[in-house]
Amino acid sequence: MKDTKNSNLGNKIIEALSVNSKESLNYKQIAAKVGVFDKKGKDIIQKIIFSFLDAKIVIAVARGKYKINPKYLSKESTGKNFVIGKIQINRSGTAFVVTDKPDDDDIFIAEANLSNALHSDIVKVLVFPVRQNRKPEGQVVEVIERSQKQMVGTVQINRGLAFFLADNLAFRRDILIPGRLLNGAKSGQKVVVTIVDWEAGTRNPIGKVIHILGKPGDNEVEMNSILAEFDFPLAFPEEVEYEANAISFLISDEEILKRRDFRSVVTFTIDPTDAKDFDDAISYEKLPGGLHRVGVHIADVSHYVKPNSIIDKEAYLRGTSVYLVDRTIPMLPEKLSNNLCSLRPHEDKLCYSAVFDLDDEAKVHHEWFGRTVIHSDKRFDYDEAQAVIETGEGEFADVILQIHQLSQQLRKERFDNHAINFDTEEVRFKLDENSKPIGVYLKVQREANFLIEEMMLLANKKVAEKIGKKSPKNREPKTFIYRIHDEPINDKVEQFKSFVSKLGFELKSGSRKQFTDSLNQMFSQAKDKNEYNLLGQLSIRMMARAIYSTENIGHYGLAFPYYTHFTSPIRRYPDLMVHRLLEAYLHQQPSVKQSEYDEYCKHCSMMEQKATEAERASVKYKQAEYLADKVGQVFEATVSGIAKWGVFAELKESKCEGLIPMKSFTDDFYYIDEDNYTLIGLHNGNNIRFGDTIKVKVMEVDLMKKMMTFSMA
Repeated sequence: MKDTKNSNLGNKIIEALSVNSKESLNYKQIAAKVGVFDKKGKDIIQKIIFSFLDAKIVIAVARGKYKINPKYLSKESTGKNFVIGKIQINRSGTAFVVTDKPDDDDIFIAEANLSNALHSDIVKVLVFPVRQNRKPEGQVVEVIERSQKQMVGTVQINRGLAFFLADNLAFRRDILIPGRLLNGAKSGQKVVVTIVDWEAGTRNPIGKVIHILGKPGDNEVEMNSILAEFDFPLAFPEEVEYEANAISFLISDEEILKRRDFRSVVTFTIDPTDAKDFDDAISYEKLPGGLHRVGVHIADVSHYVKPNSIIDKEAYLRGTSVYLVDRTIPMLPEKLSNNLCSLRPHEDKLCYSAVFDLDDEAKVHHEWFGRTVIHSDKRFDYDEAQAVIETGEGEFADVILQIHQLSQQLRKERFDNHAINFDTEEVRFKLDENSKPIGVYLKVQREANFLIEEMMLLANKKVAEKIGKKSPKNREPKTFIYRIHDEPINDKVEQFKSFVSKLGFELKSGSRKQFTDSLNQMFSQAKDKNEYNLLGQLSIRMMARAIYSTENIGHYGLAFPYYTHFTSPIRRYPDLMVHRLLEAYLHQQPSVKQSEYDEYCKHCSMMEQKATEAERASVKYKQAEYLADKVGQVFEATVSGIAKWGVFAELKESKCEGLIPMKSFTDDFYYIDEDNYTLIGLHNGNNIRFGDTIKVKVMEVDLMKKMMTFSMA
């Protein structure tokens, strides 16, 4: 029979020695750390230590002095007492470590056991013996990979001591900054800091100021703060700009002769009004016999940006362009993104194209992929193209109407194949000359948007099929980059299904067809209801996140067995890699190494997620800024969430979300009915339910924390 008592004691010894792996202790000191003080218990401790010496779990560093074996705590250790995962730290200071194994429980980490881990770090955790009916707990013993190379916050200097206070509330340690590492920063300034030293067992790390951003609350400072917080650079290095500026604007006759020439074919772009980079264009010609030849022309970034060039390395590090409320931080220098590679009207441009011959039902009869030269005849914005669709009049009206008809067929086919119709509202701001928000509006998707969307989806799908689909000519598909979207996890589906049933919607989950059709039906029924946008947001959280991968599992949301990103190489690095791979494989070059491209996919997926979080942070900041001068005003809102600490409400006009703290409900004793997502007043019968319309007063706006506090009006 296993000696459970001694096994637990052994785990406690490992835990005690792991707290500070550099510390050496004698057996009596170890006994005291694990709470053993009697002679018999100390003798048992000594025997366990001797067995650990034989197993090389501990080592003797002096006569009668022991410490944990560093190899036992190394990254290579695969003992069952240790796991590796990502740590998520709550504002309260407690944390959980999540592994990449879906069946593993999250491991609880008390604040005292965080060691020097930061939010989202990859860490190694010593798992404590599991107590009966309790979730696993553990202690961080090693930080394997830092999630953030730099942090944003404020310098505070008091009595000659300088500390850095991070904006991110999940970072709960002040960073000590020696005077020589302040680099001119003054007390109260917002700065970017990197950690230069953090001894295990010490509470405060040592930091160094690497950028002085300026005065908190200034728009330029706050936008740069968001970029720095998510590890995006604030400018291009000089050598990158130098290499970009050396690229010639001229397109040689020799280069044109290598390409399929579309300059005499009607070609146009459709983009947002304020767009500066036009990375896709559409061409159209009617073929004899009734077919329609549609060209999807994408800026040939791969012609200008060569693998392993300085520009290429910088683009890979960034992974993507970032779209904050008041600015775009491009992946490529401006000469490329806004000039050379931008498909501006009335200029010859080099493209990589997907050309399709379609019938009236938008069935593809022939496809071609390759390098082209184009000449855009017209630059439409979405409003101009929409006016042509609605009135049937305007420049190139017959062409736009024909492509619109084909796009409608493609869209219908997609939803007939049970694609999901995610159509959430996106907040946009009207800004004054100082980038201060003076108005809020919602981005509306209309037929002109769908026209471009469907043509881009067609190109992305067909490129992925060309390389990934098995055929007599393609028996062993080569390594490629796919955009994949896994099916949702059953537990999340059931939870969401239960939630929407309380709101009067029936979600069926028996099969993919039943699930997607009932989800689309729910969106259709909720279109004019308060909770429409909230349901869209919650349904997206239910789904898996779309990522890049060399392992193709298809795209669940779009209902495509094969899908990639081909259409935006100016702003997405995976698209640039797809262009290079497609060109190589069309010319019968051997497959690239899958393991190498696996790493590229992981990096690009991570940078995409960081960009999304940065974009959301900029929206939250502008929403807070928009409400900052409206404290005391009353607005109509929709209840967007109910939690033990209060009720979340989203203002109908501006989509700003704030919290009504539970302590502000003083007219009754309230409790939460979790099954029905309702806050219930015990005596007066005042119930507040998810989706309800309420009136709220703006009580407080904290710009730095991007938080808004409301009260019931």
